[in-house]
Amino acid sequence: MENRAEHFLWVEKYRPQKITDTILPNALKNTFQDFVTQQNIPNLLLTGTSGIGKTTVARAMLDEIGSDYMMINASLNGKKETLHNEIGSFASTVSWVGGRKYVILDEADHLSFHMQPALRNFMEEYAKSCGFILTCNYKNKILPAIHSRCCVVDFNISKKESNKLAAQFFKRISEILAQEKVKFDSKVVAKLVQRHYPDWRRTLNELQRLATSGVIDSSALDDTNSDNLDVLVGLIKDKNYTEVRHWVKANMHSDPGALMRAFYDSSIELMNPQCVPEMVILLARYQYQAAFAADPEINVMAFLAEAMVSIEFK
Repeated sequence: MENRAEHFLWVEKYRPQKITDTILPNALKNTFQDFVTQQNIPNLLLTGTSGIGKTTVARAMLDEIGSDYMMINASLNGKKETLHNEIGSFASTVSWVGGRKYVILDEADHLSFHMQPALRNFMEEYAKSCGFILTCNYKNKILPAIHSRCCVVDFNISKKESNKLAAQFFKRISEILAQEKVKFDSKVVAKLVQRHYPDWRRTLNELQRLATSGVIDSSALDDTNSDNLDVLVGLIKDKNYTEVRHWVKANMHSDPGALMRAFYDSSIELMNPQCVPEMVILLARYQYQAAFAADPEINVMAFLAEAMVSIEFK
């Protein structure tokens, strides 16, 4: 059945279909292209920050070599019965197109340490007929026994390559906006790319949200502007928890990471000097927790509540 989301969501509609179309450092692209050219993809553990293209690469490689594959999101459906029933049923049958089948296990770092041995057993049992491609943000949460059964590829972008890749993504986004008939200010789009870099998925989702009006202009940068941040800081200084909650609820459409970055960038101006190191530690802790938070709004409120209690603002 046709997936309607693929025609509505830009991240699906414009997802690269070939490795040559991905925006990655050349060394990484060459590695994945070699797998495609050789028609031989080993078990892989793809690790890197959110939205950088791990799942896109996995799908593109398998589509290019024409393999049967299934996708499972471990953060949504990582239960034991899923591994035993869905993966077992898929991996144990013969591929309709011939060759090796593959399982893409997205966000594999959400599997508990109790679940991962079962995955390791599947990788061993079906080694000849089925390959596994795991994606994760935190490779330290994957057991060494699984590391040893995979080729581990880190999606690292050096400072030297950052500007080049950001420019490529800006060009790609400009083409998408033109195709979608959205008027846009190039400088604003460039700043949005910088704000979310290197999370391509978040950037594209944010631009699609902003594009609903048909125009992307300077107002798109107002989500976490200085005036808005000053309002929030005033509420925190007054220890007005209720109004802080109202502020968060009204602004949760913006990126929580951008809010925390705004606090980091403005910490010296906003806070008493002795509190700046403590704020940096708070920011690091809550940004890390954001990767596992079931409700991002509650995580943001917890950060602001702790800042309200422990940080002295000017």
